[in-house]
Amino acid sequence: MLTYEIVTNKLSHPWSLAFLPDGRFLVTERGGQLMLIDSSGKLETVDILNIPPIRQYGQGGLLDVALHPDFNKNQWVYLSFAEKGKGGFGTTVARGRLQENQLQEVEIIFRMSWKTRSKRHFGSRLVFDSDGYLFITLGDRADRPRAQDLGDHAGSLIRLHDDGSIPEDNPFYDHQFSKKEIYSYGHRNMQGAALHPDTGRLWIHEHGPQGGDEINIPQAGKNYGWPVITYGVNYGTGTKIGEGTHKAEMEQPIYFWTPSIAPSGMAFYHADRFKNWKGNLFIGSLKFQLLARLELDGERVISEERILNGEIGRIRDVRQGPDGLIYLLTDDDDGKLVRLLPAQDESLGR
Repeated sequence: MLTYEIVTNKLSHPWSLAFLPDGRFLVTERGGQLMLIDSSGKLETVDILNIPPIRQYGQGGLLDVALHPDFNKNQWVYLSFAEKGKGGFGTTVARGRLQENQLQEVEIIFRMSWKTRSKRHFGSRLVFDSDGYLFITLGDRADRPRAQDLGDHAGSLIRLHDDGSIPEDNPFYDHQFSKKEIYSYGHRNMQGAALHPDTGRLWIHEHGPQGGDEINIPQAGKNYGWPVITYGVNYGTGTKIGEGTHKAEMEQPIYFWTPSIAPSGMAFYHADRFKNWKGNLFIGSLKFQLLARLELDGERVISEERILNGEIGRIRDVRQGPDGLIYLLTDDDDGKLVRLLPAQDESLGR
């Protein structure tokens, strides 16, 4: 059994959530605000200093937020956002130190090359792995061929050191005409990423077109096929995209959805509050306004349950909190931060 409570319903198109050590939440709003929320639902705005102006542009705006693994020591907060520049917009990543209600010492550590006027497919999730590398998921910016071009960041997974410098063991570091930051490529629009709690491997999911949303476990240097292979079809016409669903030297997803659920947000559950869900993978659905619970056997999905069908709205982000509960953000003008609870949870008076 499951119930939930709304921490706040006063957010405007929230996109991402991070948990501060003192129990407060950091939440991004796509329109450009970074919000601090306490357990009572009180909202305060964090001033972001010395950063290019952030504003909503199509699917872009202020997107992901992540804390440095040593946040308690250095207070670094990382943000991804759609930055305006020559040629249009592209995904950019910055970091700053959280001091009271300000981000200070803000610096840009990554800029997607190149910028275009497309309003779609910015990515972008930020995940630190157990070795301290920062992964950045990017979209193809609605320009399909870019995802197969190693001289272009679009449609790729990026791997950096925490200061934005490039690891010398990145798979294309020594390739003359490739972007050295690229870890894997051939992705359409990755809006979910999470580390497996046992293996430490990064899992991602990405939007397909009309069908073909994928879960992948990206490996260094591998090509994940978009737009040459896909389980999706063209919008409207239903015609085939590329060369079909398989091609040599292009990777297959471990799971896919047809029709598309429009996935966003992703979290492994590894706590004890929902004992029957330990080891499960949770993914939000924008299209169907639900939470997909995937039961795993190693790196195989063996079953899927869909919960919260239409109950709270379009689910944009999914996180496991330090209290062992599951937190969701809903994408709407009156967006919500929602806390899922086991039924009759005595610790919360239920």
